[in-house]
Amino acid sequence: MSPSIRHFSRTDHLLTEAQRALDIVFGRPAAHRVNPAGATPEVMLDDAERKHAAGLMRINHVGEVCAQGLYFGQAAVARDATTRAHLLEAAQEETDHLAWCADRLDELGSKPSLFNPVWYASSYALGFLAALRGDDWSYGFVVETEHQVEAHLDEHLEDLPSADLRSREIIKVMKADEARHADNAEKAGARVLPQPIPTLMRGASKLMKAVAYRI
Repeated sequence: MSPSIRHFSRTDHLLTEAQRALDIVFGRPAAHRVNPAGATPEVMLDDAERKHAAGLMRINHVGEVCAQGLYFGQAAVARDATTRAHLLEAAQEETDHLAWCADRLDELGSKPSLFNPVWYASSYALGFLAALRGDDWSYGFVVETEHQVEAHLDEHLEDLPSADLRSREIIKVMKADEARHADNAEKAGARVLPQPIPTLMRGASKLMKAVAYRI
């Protein structure tokens, strides 16, 4: 006799999404890839350098929380199975980034942003609403988000204390992954987002970075 196949109800899906949010915001997701900074020696930073590096890595950690919210919100209502698979695959790589940033914050003696529940919820809502418009809109938000993330990672590579080689190694791999996510989304048929959406996204990102750097 063949085993029965369970069909998940709407409540099952809601509980899954809630558990996923709790794991991302309050838990410690495990990376599937080795931390890029693993073989890089730690160098002593003075208090000001350590505090600055921690602020930048907290921003990056928040960025990954937001990416998780965006991708999972989009995947929840993606119309095409291929689109959903692409989003979930990208989300897994973002989970690696999240874990690496959390590890680096620990090493710097700091903690993630207290507002992570807000960042995740707002990004999930954005992804959910974007995906309701269609997969091309969903991919469009991926492209715009990843391009903006690439830009601020470039800024961080320039702004980090010169001795903080461990943070740099993490950010380099993150930047390469973000560029690939954007490229994949463009190839999948991303819509170019009309104004004022990109400008509003940049404004929200500036606010997030200002808050996350400190709290």
